[in-house]
Amino acid sequence: MSNEVALVTGAAGGIGAAVVRALGEQGTVVAAVDRDEARLTELAEKLTADGLRVRAFAADVTDSAQVDAVVGRIEEQLGPVEYLVNAAGVLRLGEARSLTDEDWATTFAVNVNGVFHVSRAVVNRMIPRSRGAIVTVTSNAAATPRVEMAAYGASKAAATMFTKALALEVARYGIRCNLVAPGSTDTPMLRSMWHDESGPRGTVEGRPDAYRVGIPLRKIARPSDIADAVVFLLSDRAGHITMHGLTVDGGASLGV
Repeated sequence: MSNEVALVTGAAGGIGAAVVRALGEQGTVVAAVDRDEARLTELAEKLTADGLRVRAFAADVTDSAQVDAVVGRIEEQLGPVEYLVNAAGVLRLGEARSLTDEDWATTFAVNVNGVFHVSRAVVNRMIPRSRGAIVTVTSNAAATPRVEMAAYGASKAAATMFTKALALEVARYGIRCNLVAPGSTDTPMLRSMWHDESGPRGTVEGRPDAYRVGIPLRKIARPSDIADAVVFLLSDRAGHITMHGLTVDGGASLGV
């Protein structure tokens, strides 16, 4: 993967930033994309100081025109995009009946439309080259119902099926598309769900009142655990794997 170009969305977030670092440590040239320009620039400067080749490109994945423009700039400045990681995501909690229109629309705008916009822009450039690999970061909530996560789970299920259908369509061009479905991971998104010091314990041990079984491995994932799975599926070691969903949740969804 050395010297190849990777595009990572949601790069300023917990998992996205870990993916950027993991790819950079492989020698990959990383185009880090996020709408939070300040945090994105801070990340790029830090990783560059560590000797990694990371460039910041601010863009909002919900805006298809911005996406097309930024993908064009990335290819002009860095070279052909060989790897895409769709890691941008938002979480809006609430019972399904109490979600607002804005909650629903925002969740799908980022978690589904963003995946569509970026994947389309990148894959249309990959096809003439007959190579490339894509990983979409979804969630174990895409297949396991979670209380107060109806919008999030539905959006991740949609992103999952979109990515698998895309994989089927572009397989003849030698392009692979896979998924990594994290469970509870130590990120700001997870911590936003904790209301007091009992939050981590409840995540690991489970919550009967919310029909959560906990994590059999008895630990919360690190962002690097998810990044390692992403890098594997992008790499040649996964060269005969496509349309696959790799769940990284310590057994929380009981293998579903």
